[in-house]
Amino acid sequence: MADERPQEEGRSARKRSAILEAATELFLCNGYQGTSMDEIAAVAAVSKQTVYKNFTDKEQLFGDIILGATDRVGEFVDVITAALAETEDLERDLGLVARRYIATVIQPRVLQLRRLLIAEAGRFPDLARAYYQRAPERTITALAACFQDLADRGLLRLDDAHLAANHFAWLILSTPMDKAMFHEHDEPFTAAELERFADEGVRVFLAAYRRA
Repeated sequence: MADERPQEEGRSARKRSAILEAATELFLCNGYQGTSMDEIAAVAAVSKQTVYKNFTDKEQLFGDIILGATDRVGEFVDVITAALAETEDLERDLGLVARRYIATVIQPRVLQLRRLLIAEAGRFPDLARAYYQRAPERTITALAACFQDLADRGLLRLDDAHLAANHFAWLILSTPMDKAMFHEHDEPFTAAELERFADEGVRVFLAAYRRA
């Protein structure tokens, strides 16, 4: 019995993972309304009963997928804090943060899920709000705290740290993000292009906010 339980837990975890992956692909392909639990079970190669054993209904499954996309935000917040807490080279370390930021956000799967959530925001306003709080807002709040610390150290000049954080984010993200929301099937940006957006965003940000 002692050996059977870990094996059973492993099988259950694999089935749950298969369900999440199948549901994600179907939601992205067919939308929320166009996807059924029967289809999810078929693509995941599990019974419909197994799907309902893991997820109460399609709404819960959709919510778990969307909020699961925010699981790594904490890692990025740690990167921001570590890079800027004791920086002695502001341009270099802001550049590192900016490059990590754009590489984290401008990924095909992240963009696809964001586009899907925006399409369904009217149906799931609480889910959309929760996603915003856990991902964009949490990141901006972390940036604002770091920028305020940098201002207190005399490295930046600013009146509103939160506004400065938004400026930083959108100087970096706006061009690739805006295009990605409307051009799903275009060729993705290259790593070099994303790095250029990040580096130029930092240059403009420091031109406005660096203390002389």
